[in-house]
Amino acid sequence: MPTYRFTLNGSPVTIDSPSDLRVLWVLRDLLGVNGPKYGCGLDECRACTCHVDGRAFATCSTPVSEIDGHDITTIEGLAATVPGAGPGTLHPVQQAWLEHDVPQCGFCQPGQIMMTAALLAQVPEPTDDQIDQIRNVCRCGTYFRIREAIKRAAELMARDRSDG
Repeated sequence: MPTYRFTLNGSPVTIDSPSDLRVLWVLRDLLGVNGPKYGCGLDECRACTCHVDGRAFATCSTPVSEIDGHDITTIEGLAATVPGAGPGTLHPVQQAWLEHDVPQCGFCQPGQIMMTAALLAQVPEPTDDQIDQIRNVCRCGTYFRIREAIKRAAELMARDRSDG
């Protein structure tokens, strides 16, 4: 069985796994990371979204062989990507989610937050059209609050950039 090495939430990881095992199952079943969720297995709902080298990707449809040597961030490690983050620190997207009371069932929220963080890292002030490109499915239908939280997170991140 092949061996794969990558960084997970800032820590080096080595696993033995079939090359075609999807990253979602590596994270959940082999490494005990429960943030990314299984929704569709087809890269449609995006409940499994994480970051590879800072970019959003669907863990349900990506084989582990494609992340060898890369940096993977899950919702569990997102706050640590904030410069100067200490214990109990939230990423600005997580803070905005709480301020706007976005989660209901919470199932899709890790994927929604990870997709938003990736967008805001690339586009600090997204337009409504750019926000609409986030295609994560929310079964509870909190899309209005998600949009408002994305705008608030952009404000928080702009403030952090100007303070830093």
